[in-house]
Amino acid sequence: MNVRTRRWLRCLVVSAALLAAGCASEKAATKDLGAEIDEVAATLIQQPLLHSTSIGVVYRGEEYICHRGDMETGKPGPPTDATLYEIGSLSKTLAGTLMANAVLEHKVSLDDDVRQYLQGDYPNLQYKGEPIRIRHLLSHTSGLPNMLPERANTVLEDFTDHRTPSELNTLYAHYGKADFFKDLHAVEIDQAPGKDYAYSSAGTELTAHILETVYNSDYESLLRGFLGDSAAMTGLSIRLSDSEASRLAVGYHSDNPIPTTPMPQLPWGASGNVKATVPEMVKYLRFQLANGPVVKESHRPLLTFDSEFSIGYFWNIVSGDRLKGVYHAHHSGVPRSQCYIYIVPKYDLGIFIITNQSGDQTARAMEAAIDTLVEKIAAREALAGNDVSR
Repeated sequence: MNVRTRRWLRCLVVSAALLAAGCASEKAATKDLGAEIDEVAATLIQQPLLHSTSIGVVYRGEEYICHRGDMETGKPGPPTDATLYEIGSLSKTLAGTLMANAVLEHKVSLDDDVRQYLQGDYPNLQYKGEPIRIRHLLSHTSGLPNMLPERANTVLEDFTDHRTPSELNTLYAHYGKADFFKDLHAVEIDQAPGKDYAYSSAGTELTAHILETVYNSDYESLLRGFLGDSAAMTGLSIRLSDSEASRLAVGYHSDNPIPTTPMPQLPWGASGNVKATVPEMVKYLRFQLANGPVVKESHRPLLTFDSEFSIGYFWNIVSGDRLKGVYHAHHSGVPRSQCYIYIVPKYDLGIFIITNQSGDQTARAMEAAIDTLVEKIAAREALAGNDVSR
């Protein structure tokens, strides 16, 4: 359900960003960063179809949260710190964090054949004797399809079609773990795992099963337990209670003016069902920037595709951007929400940005907002005497 994080590095864009940072650095930074973030949010929601946005930023230890716009058309009411958002495929980075911890605790090895954690025979989960290994799940090189059941991939081919949310709801209305394993038996791997990138939410769901097996606990409990202890993130949910459901953000799919339904429940929910408030995601930014042993492991490149792009534990790692340096990022797109997370060590900067609309231009609009924020940060760094060209 994800639009793969692009391998940006458009020379003209970078040059313009550096020029903007340089010009800004010639002036005194009199404006509060919180006000600048608010300006970026206000500009973002002026884009066609965008109703509202929330932005969380951690910059050199300081936190900033901004909410702009109205959640529903014609009904005054911006999002708040209590609003629960569907963070979609950003959920995968949480699963990657848990797997990094499992590796450090020697519960699993990255080179384990995934079949040792499955009941029954799966002779299909290999190619010419080379099995799918845990590292292949984490790096999206397993050869597994994006979604199971396979029918979901056909539905998603035309993501902006107004029928897509209801068709997904129908597919997953009664689709549980047993159905997933049945479909997993029918998967065909047509090339050696570990070779080519092919985004796979099914691979993340299988990752959650492996974690449940080695820890003998359900995935949601593992998630809440580890991140509650390690990052003070006590408000994460996969399945919402009635009281939590009342705080779930309204969302819009494509150009449909009528609010759409939430993302359907997947068997484990690790690939796209986590819900969180912006303050919770700010805690996640802090946890990532602290770069403790688990985070450091999760950010470690498992596979390098070229000089500009590699992948860690579900994290996209982008290199060669003169303004941002080496950074970690992930994008999410579900039928009524899109969001990004950026971890930019160069500036001790973390950004989380989310909208309650999901269309084919939403990601591009958010990327432009993030670029603007980074330019403003770079200008501040220049004023502080730091070298923004590193």
